[in-house]
Amino acid sequence: MEQQPIVLKEICPHGTKSMPCAAYRTHSSGKDVFVKHHWHDEVEILYFSEGGFRLEINMESFQIPSECFYFVNPGELHGIISETFDSRWEDAVVFLPGILGLDSHDETQLRLVKPIQNGKLLLPRCIAPPHPAFLPLRRAFADIMDVFERIAEDGSLTADGLACQLYIKSSLLRILATLSEHGLFLPVERNFDKRVENIKTALLFIEENYHNKIYISDLAGQVNLNEQYFCRLFKKVIGHSPIEYINEYRIKQAKRLLEETNLQVTEVCLECGFNNLGNFLKEFRKRTGTTPLQYKKNFEMP
Repeated sequence: MEQQPIVLKEICPHGTKSMPCAAYRTHSSGKDVFVKHHWHDEVEILYFSEGGFRLEINMESFQIPSECFYFVNPGELHGIISETFDSRWEDAVVFLPGILGLDSHDETQLRLVKPIQNGKLLLPRCIAPPHPAFLPLRRAFADIMDVFERIAEDGSLTADGLACQLYIKSSLLRILATLSEHGLFLPVERNFDKRVENIKTALLFIEENYHNKIYISDLAGQVNLNEQYFCRLFKKVIGHSPIEYINEYRIKQAKRLLEETNLQVTEVCLECGFNNLGNFLKEFRKRTGTTPLQYKKNFEMP
């Protein structure tokens, strides 16, 4: 499985400063967490060419049985789990709605772009092939993916190039036009769930403090919940207990350090919050099938 970014609240830019839009193609060949829970300020359009996934958004879980589109609104906590051992692909386009803004403040700006930016208008959750909007969406989405593929293949093309920007923006506008034509935008009636915000707070705390000892009381205290309720809520949203998640996060950080630095195994152990080398080795083997030293050697092999 290809590695996903570790950061939970994504602060790395998608695209460039002048063109905050990016496309991703992710491959999985195993039954596992496909994309870890995270959130960002951009809109994300997910395209599943086939089933075999489970998508979790905020407090909801969606089975992906076949080809479909899913839309993730800004700020929504989401993650993807692969539920098959067969090879599967998922494509995503992530963009800031502001790139579609117009200085003229026309109806598109006032009734679509600004409300999406301000969280007052939501994109639909799912569009599947039986819906008449599906084929136009797939054509526009494929055009965006095609532009990014050409950028990746041709060193002279960039997302900052005028032609590429126009192609991408026009395709995104076609997507918005299709959703609008079929009345698929949703006015915001509820877009704040205190439970989701509590989990996001806990995830950020783990991200910022994983190298230190973390107690359940620390996490529960961040959101003013008792420990038992917090653990039940965390497992319901994330799918793992807080301790399991902390260990998984620490091992991912350890893999990154083994790949990118010359730190010794004992140093990596301490850097990632494991105060016991034996426990670190046990957790590392459990989650990778090998030892930290062997992992480092394998990664260094040409």
